[in-house]
Amino acid sequence: MLDHVGYTVSDIAASQAFYDAALAPLGLSIQMTVTPEMTGDGSTHLGYGQGGKPDFWIGDAGAQVSKGTHIALTAASRAEVDAFYAAAIAAGGRDNGAPGIRAHYHPNYYGAFVIDPDGMNVEAVSHRPE
Repeated sequence: MLDHVGYTVSDIAASQAFYDAALAPLGLSIQMTVTPEMTGDGSTHLGYGQGGKPDFWIGDAGAQVSKGTHIALTAASRAEVDAFYAAAIAAGGRDNGAPGIRAHYHPNYYGAFVIDPDGMNVEAVSHRPE
């Protein structure tokens, strides 16, 4: 249903360092950079994804940071969820739910939650029975 999603961050360099590290275990990296020259308003936008398709965007345009936003990213396995969580914590993310089964969603819902540098709740989830 969704093609892509994005939100405003307060410090593009700090957020890039966090997301570069946190998303690498999920196979996600920057697929496109929209520079200040391209936007015409001095802002920078970074599109993360794979295979040349940016699905998740962060940018430093906007008067207000998107605090409180929640995004869940697909992981191919529980091991990827674990690796995402470890990388995100090592990159300065705050714990918001260690990797584990969330049976109240369904028996194979395995997720981990971290808070990014701007207070966004970022989750990696696998629905596979592993």
